Amino acid sequence: MEVLLSTVLTLFVLGILAAVILYFVAQKFKVEEDPRIDVVEKMLPGANCGGCGFAGCRGMADALVKRDDISDLFCPVGGAATMKSCADYLGKAAPEKEPQVATVRCGGTCAKRPRTNTYDGATSCAVASSLYVGQTGCAFGCLGFGDCQVACSFDAIKVNPETGLPEVDIEKCTACGACVKACPKMIIELRKKWPKGRAVYVSCVSKDKGAVVMKACKAGCIGCSKCQKVCAFEAITVENNVAYIDSTKCRLCRKCVNECPTGAIVLRGMEPLPKEPKAPAAAPAAAKPAAPAAAKSEEIEK
Repeated sequence: MEVLLSTVLTLFVLGILAAVILYFVAQKFKVEEDPRIDVVEKMLPGANCGGCGFAGCRGMADALVKRDDISDLFCPVGGAATMKSCADYLGKAAPEKEPQVATVRCGGTCAKRPRTNTYDGATSCAVASSLYVGQTGCAFGCLGFGDCQVACSFDAIKVNPETGLPEVDIEKCTACGACVKACPKMIIELRKKWPKGRAVYVSCVSKDKGAVVMKACKAGCIGCSKCQKVCAFEAITVENNVAYIDSTKCRLCRKCVNECPTGAIVLRGMEPLPKEPKAPAAAPAAAKPAAPAAAKSEEIEK
Protein backbone atom coordinates (compact mmCIF):
# COMPACT_ATOMS: atom_id res chain seq x y z
CA MET A 1 0.00 0.00 0.00
CA GLU A 2 2.82 2.40 0.92
CA VAL A 3 4.56 1.59 -2.36
CA LEU A 4 1.37 2.41 -4.30
CA LEU A 5 0.89 5.72 -2.50
CA SER A 6 4.52 6.72 -3.00
CA THR A 7 4.22 5.90 -6.71
CA VAL A 8 1.07 7.97 -7.07
CA LEU A 9 2.63 10.91 -5.21
CA THR A 10 5.77 10.68 -7.29
CA LEU A 11 3.76 10.74 -10.54
CA PHE A 12 1.67 13.66 -9.23
CA VAL A 13 4.77 15.67 -8.36
CA LEU A 14 6.34 14.90 -11.74
CA GLY A 15 3.13 15.99 -13.49
CA ILE A 16 3.06 19.29 -11.59
CA LEU A 17 6.74 19.87 -12.34
CA ALA A 18 6.25 19.14 -16.04
CA ALA A 19 3.25 21.50 -16.21
CA VAL A 20 5.27 24.30 -14.60
CA ILE A 21 8.17 23.75 -17.01
CA LEU A 22 5.84 23.72 -20.04
CA TYR A 23 4.17 26.92 -18.85
CA PHE A 24 7.46 28.82 -18.58
CA VAL A 25 8.66 27.43 -21.93
CA ALA A 26 5.39 28.54 -23.57
CA GLN A 27 5.73 32.01 -22.10
CA LYS A 28 9.35 32.21 -23.19
CA PHE A 29 8.68 31.29 -26.80
CA LYS A 30 5.18 32.72 -27.10
CA VAL A 31 4.49 34.42 -30.43
CA GLU A 32 2.37 37.52 -30.17
CA GLU A 33 -0.44 37.42 -32.76
CA ASP A 34 -1.97 40.54 -34.22
CA PRO A 35 -5.45 40.87 -32.69
CA ARG A 36 -6.70 42.28 -35.99
CA ILE A 37 -6.52 38.77 -37.46
CA ASP A 38 -9.44 37.68 -35.28
CA VAL A 39 -11.46 40.72 -36.32
CA VAL A 40 -10.81 40.20 -40.04
CA GLU A 41 -11.59 36.49 -39.76
CA LYS A 42 -15.02 37.36 -38.38
CA MET A 43 -15.59 39.68 -41.35
CA LEU A 44 -14.98 36.82 -43.78
CA PRO A 45 -17.89 34.48 -44.62
CA GLY A 46 -16.38 31.48 -42.83
CA ALA A 47 -16.99 29.09 -45.72
CA ASN A 48 -13.42 27.69 -45.60
CA CYS A 49 -13.89 26.63 -49.25
CA GLY A 50 -10.31 27.32 -50.33
CA GLY A 51 -11.42 29.58 -53.18
CA CYS A 52 -9.07 32.32 -51.99
CA GLY A 53 -6.05 30.01 -52.23
CA PHE A 54 -5.77 29.38 -48.50
CA ALA A 55 -6.86 26.35 -46.52
CA GLY A 56 -9.42 28.39 -44.61
CA CYS A 57 -10.58 31.87 -43.68
CA ARG A 58 -7.99 32.06 -40.91
CA GLY A 59 -5.18 31.86 -43.43
CA MET A 60 -6.84 34.52 -45.58
CA ALA A 61 -7.26 36.82 -42.58
CA ASP A 62 -3.63 36.36 -41.61
CA ALA A 63 -2.49 37.28 -45.14
CA LEU A 64 -4.77 40.33 -45.29
CA VAL A 65 -3.34 41.68 -42.04
CA LYS A 66 0.34 40.93 -42.69
CA ARG A 67 0.66 41.90 -46.35
CA ASP A 68 1.04 45.53 -47.31
CA ASP A 69 -0.26 44.93 -50.84
CA ILE A 70 -3.48 42.88 -50.84
CA SER A 71 -4.39 43.50 -54.49
CA ASP A 72 -3.86 39.83 -55.37
CA LEU A 73 -6.05 38.55 -52.52
CA PHE A 74 -9.74 38.01 -53.04
CA CYS A 75 -12.53 36.12 -51.30
CA PRO A 76 -14.88 34.82 -54.02
CA VAL A 77 -17.62 33.94 -51.53
CA GLY A 78 -17.73 37.33 -49.82
CA GLY A 79 -17.08 39.23 -53.03
CA ALA A 80 -16.14 42.87 -53.44
CA ALA A 81 -18.29 44.03 -50.50
CA THR A 82 -16.46 41.80 -48.01
CA MET A 83 -13.05 42.73 -49.37
CA LYS A 84 -13.89 46.43 -49.10
CA SER A 85 -14.94 46.02 -45.46
CA CYS A 86 -11.70 44.21 -44.62
CA ALA A 87 -9.60 46.75 -46.51
CA ASP A 88 -11.33 49.71 -44.86
CA TYR A 89 -10.72 48.21 -41.43
CA LEU A 90 -7.03 47.62 -42.19
CA GLY A 91 -6.56 50.96 -43.95
CA LYS A 92 -5.54 49.34 -47.23
CA ALA A 93 -6.72 49.51 -50.83
CA ALA A 94 -9.43 46.97 -51.59
CA PRO A 95 -8.79 44.64 -54.54
CA GLU A 96 -11.27 44.97 -57.37
CA LYS A 97 -12.53 41.97 -59.27
CA GLU A 98 -15.59 41.35 -61.40
CA PRO A 99 -17.97 38.71 -60.05
CA GLN A 100 -17.61 35.34 -61.72
CA VAL A 101 -19.65 32.19 -62.09
CA ALA A 102 -18.76 28.58 -62.90
CA THR A 103 -19.58 27.73 -66.52
CA VAL A 104 -19.87 24.22 -67.93
CA ARG A 105 -18.40 24.17 -71.44
CA CYS A 106 -19.83 20.93 -72.76
CA GLY A 107 -23.04 20.60 -74.74
CA GLY A 108 -22.75 16.88 -75.37
CA THR A 109 -26.02 15.69 -73.86
CA CYS A 110 -27.05 12.05 -73.96
CA ALA A 111 -29.14 12.78 -77.06
CA LYS A 112 -26.38 14.61 -78.94
CA ARG A 113 -23.42 12.49 -77.86
CA PRO A 114 -24.32 8.78 -78.16
CA ARG A 115 -22.59 6.22 -75.97
CA THR A 116 -20.22 3.80 -77.66
CA ASN A 117 -19.43 1.68 -74.60
CA THR A 118 -20.45 1.14 -70.97
CA TYR A 119 -18.29 1.98 -67.96
CA ASP A 120 -18.60 -0.43 -65.05
CA GLY A 121 -16.20 1.01 -62.51
CA ALA A 122 -16.13 3.47 -59.64
CA THR A 123 -18.59 6.32 -60.16
CA SER A 124 -15.92 8.98 -60.13
CA CYS A 125 -14.80 11.25 -62.95
CA ALA A 126 -11.23 11.20 -61.64
CA VAL A 127 -11.11 7.39 -61.63
CA ALA A 128 -12.82 7.01 -65.00
CA SER A 129 -10.59 9.65 -66.60
CA SER A 130 -7.46 7.84 -65.44
CA LEU A 131 -8.63 4.60 -67.03
CA TYR A 132 -9.93 5.60 -70.47
CA VAL A 133 -11.35 8.46 -72.56
CA GLY A 134 -15.02 7.96 -71.69
CA GLN A 135 -18.21 6.27 -72.78
CA THR A 136 -18.53 8.27 -76.01
CA GLY A 137 -16.44 9.02 -79.05
CA CYS A 138 -15.44 12.41 -77.61
CA ALA A 139 -12.30 12.32 -75.48
CA PHE A 140 -12.88 15.88 -74.24
CA GLY A 141 -16.49 15.74 -73.04
CA CYS A 142 -18.05 15.51 -69.59
CA LEU A 143 -17.95 12.08 -67.96
CA GLY A 144 -21.08 12.83 -65.91
CA PHE A 145 -20.21 11.09 -62.63
CA GLY A 146 -20.57 14.26 -60.57
CA ASP A 147 -17.17 14.95 -59.01
CA CYS A 148 -17.97 18.64 -59.43
CA GLN A 149 -21.25 18.20 -57.56
CA VAL A 150 -19.50 16.46 -54.66
CA ALA A 151 -16.83 19.17 -54.48
CA CYS A 152 -19.32 22.05 -54.28
CA SER A 153 -19.98 23.20 -50.72
CA PHE A 154 -22.81 25.49 -51.75
CA ASP A 155 -25.11 23.05 -53.59
CA ALA A 156 -24.68 25.22 -56.68
CA ILE A 157 -23.95 22.52 -59.27
CA LYS A 158 -25.84 19.32 -59.98
CA VAL A 159 -25.77 16.69 -62.70
CA ASN A 160 -28.99 16.58 -64.69
CA PRO A 161 -29.92 12.87 -65.05
CA GLU A 162 -31.70 13.52 -68.36
CA THR A 163 -28.83 15.28 -70.13
CA GLY A 164 -25.97 13.72 -68.17
CA LEU A 165 -24.37 17.17 -67.81
CA PRO A 166 -23.80 19.33 -64.72
CA GLU A 167 -25.87 22.51 -64.41
CA VAL A 168 -24.87 25.58 -62.39
CA ASP A 169 -27.26 27.62 -60.25
CA ILE A 170 -25.87 31.12 -60.81
CA GLU A 171 -27.63 32.43 -57.70
CA LYS A 172 -25.90 29.91 -55.43
CA CYS A 173 -22.52 29.80 -57.17
CA THR A 174 -19.80 31.71 -55.31
CA ALA A 175 -17.04 31.11 -57.88
CA CYS A 176 -14.91 29.35 -55.29
CA GLY A 177 -13.42 27.20 -58.04
CA ALA A 178 -13.84 23.85 -56.27
CA CYS A 179 -15.74 22.35 -59.21
CA VAL A 180 -13.10 23.62 -61.63
CA LYS A 181 -10.37 21.77 -59.72
CA ALA A 182 -12.51 18.63 -59.40
CA CYS A 183 -13.16 18.25 -63.16
CA PRO A 184 -10.47 16.06 -64.78
CA LYS A 185 -11.68 17.01 -68.28
CA MET A 186 -11.31 20.74 -67.55
CA ILE A 187 -14.68 21.62 -69.06
CA ILE A 188 -15.65 23.93 -66.17
CA GLU A 189 -14.22 27.41 -65.99
CA LEU A 190 -14.88 30.61 -64.07
CA ARG A 191 -16.25 33.27 -66.39
CA LYS A 192 -17.48 36.81 -65.98
CA LYS A 193 -20.91 36.88 -64.36
CA TRP A 194 -23.17 38.75 -66.77
CA PRO A 195 -25.92 40.98 -65.39
CA LYS A 196 -29.36 39.35 -65.24
CA GLY A 197 -27.82 35.96 -65.95
CA ARG A 198 -27.09 36.73 -69.60
CA ALA A 199 -24.20 34.98 -71.29
CA VAL A 200 -22.83 33.78 -74.61
CA TYR A 201 -20.12 31.13 -74.70
CA VAL A 202 -18.84 28.18 -76.72
CA SER A 203 -20.04 25.01 -75.04
CA CYS A 204 -17.27 22.78 -76.33
CA VAL A 205 -13.56 22.24 -75.61
CA SER A 206 -12.83 19.51 -78.15
CA LYS A 207 -9.59 19.98 -80.07
CA ASP A 208 -10.42 17.30 -82.64
CA LYS A 209 -10.91 18.21 -86.27
CA GLY A 210 -14.39 18.97 -87.53
CA ALA A 211 -15.06 15.60 -89.17
CA VAL A 212 -14.09 13.73 -86.00
CA VAL A 213 -16.20 16.04 -83.83
CA MET A 214 -19.31 15.59 -85.96
CA LYS A 215 -19.08 11.80 -85.66
CA ALA A 216 -18.79 11.95 -81.86
CA CYS A 217 -21.12 14.83 -80.95
CA LYS A 218 -23.79 16.77 -82.81
CA ALA A 219 -23.26 19.83 -80.61
CA GLY A 220 -19.49 20.10 -80.89
CA CYS A 221 -17.46 22.98 -82.29
CA ILE A 222 -15.96 22.12 -85.69
CA GLY A 223 -13.64 25.14 -85.87
CA CYS A 224 -15.27 26.55 -89.00
CA SER A 225 -14.50 30.17 -87.92
CA LYS A 226 -17.90 31.47 -89.06
CA CYS A 227 -18.50 32.97 -85.60
CA GLN A 228 -15.10 34.64 -85.63
CA LYS A 229 -15.74 36.27 -88.99
CA VAL A 230 -19.09 37.74 -87.98
CA CYS A 231 -17.91 39.15 -84.61
CA ALA A 232 -17.39 42.91 -84.81
CA PHE A 233 -15.66 43.14 -81.41
CA GLU A 234 -12.82 40.63 -81.95
CA ALA A 235 -14.13 38.65 -78.99
CA ILE A 236 -13.87 35.25 -80.69
CA THR A 237 -10.71 33.36 -81.46
CA VAL A 238 -10.32 29.92 -83.04
CA GLU A 239 -7.34 27.90 -81.89
CA ASN A 240 -6.68 24.15 -81.99
CA ASN A 241 -9.93 23.60 -83.92
CA VAL A 242 -12.16 25.13 -81.24
CA ALA A 243 -13.63 28.62 -80.83
CA TYR A 244 -13.47 30.63 -77.63
CA ILE A 245 -15.42 33.76 -76.68
CA ASP A 246 -13.63 36.30 -74.46
CA SER A 247 -16.26 37.47 -71.97
CA THR A 248 -14.38 40.75 -71.40
CA LYS A 249 -14.75 41.71 -75.07
CA CYS A 250 -18.14 40.20 -75.92
CA ARG A 251 -20.99 42.71 -76.18
CA LEU A 252 -23.77 40.10 -76.39
CA CYS A 253 -24.68 41.05 -79.95
CA ARG A 254 -25.64 37.37 -80.52
CA LYS A 255 -24.67 37.33 -84.21
CA CYS A 256 -22.31 34.43 -83.62
CA VAL A 257 -25.17 32.31 -82.25
CA ASN A 258 -27.00 32.42 -85.58
CA GLU A 259 -23.82 31.71 -87.54
CA CYS A 260 -22.84 28.54 -85.65
CA PRO A 261 -23.86 25.54 -87.79
CA THR A 262 -23.79 23.01 -84.91
CA GLY A 263 -25.31 25.06 -82.10
CA ALA A 264 -22.11 24.89 -80.07
CA ILE A 265 -22.50 28.53 -79.00
CA VAL A 266 -24.84 28.73 -76.03
CA LEU A 267 -27.09 31.70 -75.31
CA ARG A 268 -28.30 32.25 -71.75
CA GLY A 269 -30.85 34.75 -70.46
CA MET A 270 -31.70 36.20 -73.88
CA GLU A 271 -33.65 35.36 -76.99
CA PRO A 272 -31.67 34.72 -80.17
CA LEU A 273 -31.69 37.28 -82.94
CA PRO A 274 -34.26 36.68 -85.67
CA LYS A 275 -32.60 35.07 -88.63
CA GLU A 276 -32.47 37.31 -91.67
CA PRO A 277 -34.36 35.86 -94.65
CA LYS A 278 -32.19 34.95 -97.58
CA ALA A 279 -32.48 37.26 -100.57
CA PRO A 280 -34.16 35.57 -103.57
CA ALA A 281 -31.86 34.66 -106.39
CA ALA A 282 -31.75 37.19 -109.22
CA ALA A 283 -33.75 36.17 -112.30
CA PRO A 284 -31.63 35.56 -115.41
CA ALA A 285 -31.63 38.34 -117.95
CA ALA A 286 -34.32 37.92 -120.59
CA ALA A 287 -32.98 36.93 -123.96
CA LYS A 288 -33.67 39.25 -126.87
CA PRO A 289 -36.38 37.94 -129.20
CA ALA A 290 -35.03 36.48 -132.41
CA ALA A 291 -35.60 38.49 -135.53
CA PRO A 292 -38.15 37.07 -137.99
CA ALA A 293 -36.70 34.94 -140.75
CA ALA A 294 -38.09 37.28 -143.42
CA ALA A 295 -36.34 40.29 -141.89
CA LYS A 296 -33.07 38.41 -141.74
CA SER A 297 -33.30 37.43 -145.39
CA GLU A 298 -33.97 41.05 -146.35
CA GLU A 299 -30.88 42.19 -144.44
CA ILE A 300 -28.80 39.59 -146.25
CA GLU A 301 -30.11 40.69 -149.61
CA LYS A 302 -29.27 44.29 -148.84
